Amino acid sequence: MGKTLLIISGGIEAIPGIKLAKAMGLHVVVSDINPIAPGFALADDCIIASTYDVDETVAAAEKYDSSVRRIDGVICIAADVPLTVASVASALGLTGIPVQSATLAANKMAMKECFSDAGIPAPWFSAVGSVEHLEEIVAEKGYPLVIKPTDSRGARGVLRLAEGIDLEWAFRHSMQFSPSSQVMVEEYLEGPQISTESMLINGQGVTPGFIDRNYEYLHRFAPYIIENGGQQPSRLNDDRASFSKVAEMAGRAIGISNGVVKGDMVLTPQGPKVIEIAARLSGGWMSTDQIPLGTGVDLVGSAIRLALGMEVNPEDLKPRCQNGVAIRYFFPEPGIITDISNLKKFQGASWVHRLCLFANVGDVIEPVTNHTKRVGFVITTAKTAKIAVDLAVRVTNEVKIRTVPKNG
Repeated sequence: MGKTLLIISGGIEAIPGIKLAKAMGLHVVVSDINPIAPGFALADDCIIASTYDVDETVAAAEKYDSSVRRIDGVICIAADVPLTVASVASALGLTGIPVQSATLAANKMAMKECFSDAGIPAPWFSAVGSVEHLEEIVAEKGYPLVIKPTDSRGARGVLRLAEGIDLEWAFRHSMQFSPSSQVMVEEYLEGPQISTESMLINGQGVTPGFIDRNYEYLHRFAPYIIENGGQQPSRLNDDRASFSKVAEMAGRAIGISNGVVKGDMVLTPQGPKVIEIAARLSGGWMSTDQIPLGTGVDLVGSAIRLALGMEVNPEDLKPRCQNGVAIRYFFPEPGIITDISNLKKFQGASWVHRLCLFANVGDVIEPVTNHTKRVGFVITTAKTAKIAVDLAVRVTNEVKIRTVPKNG
């Protein structure tokens, strides 16, 4: 009997990982609260349980493990549920990051405190207990700053504080996205932002993923901080070693010795600094598509083998190529979609790897306040990052998503 892998989350971004696991000869179990989750169509078995409900998923996994089939490994792919994964691994005696590490990764304030204790370069930060406290911090530190929930995701409640902003509104807005009603503020770091993806194996790290993040719409969507994709190879080739070192140190600082560490980092005049890390494979098609396309590294396959307790060769994580890859998102005007044109023009193009819209004619487009409001994306490939970016921008410019105001 082959090994059994539990993949927590059956969302559309998990599908490449599910396909890969099945190609590896694994019996794949997918858990998700959505009974029509896309990943269920490919799974050998399905578990209905909320990915964010740790106790529910642990109980369901234990029941499956004892009554249906032994689970040999557990992982999430493009889902921000490392605490659920770690808890299942702990309950079933499987390979995984410590529950405490996953807990720290899920709380940005606690994570930053670990960074501070370990001497990891990161922005100045502080908890914020009230509007009055926020006003005191602004008076002392000045603008710009960033306010965010300590325990949310998808850029929900993340705001760039600048002159003229209503601090009471900013505090209330950020607070509403925190399940624990905890908010923090931190220094806004000027400089190029980089997404990294590393793997720690017995404490030693390899970082195959370096993607330049694109924040061209900071003013358009202000005060919301909205990323519009990224591209590789990174322009920061000379700084890769220092970025790798800091990202891997950050993972070890929260107690990870075997696992994936996804970093949000900035190149400052003082060198690389960590905004935060995630103890999981990245979303945004980065781990499943962008990194393999750009580097030839099968990061997801290595993560699966690590979750199963199998040996992972660090050499397998070293880039074999430096291809141009870009991702850009669609941001139509808010309102009701009346027409979508030119989509078929690019579907099937050799340089379009993925092109997907999340909305149809008649759907309502809400104002962009976080990353969940993006309406679609395109991933393009080329010989260089610049060409890939030009192609992606061409698609987002020429695919027209027309809207009319909701009020007519």
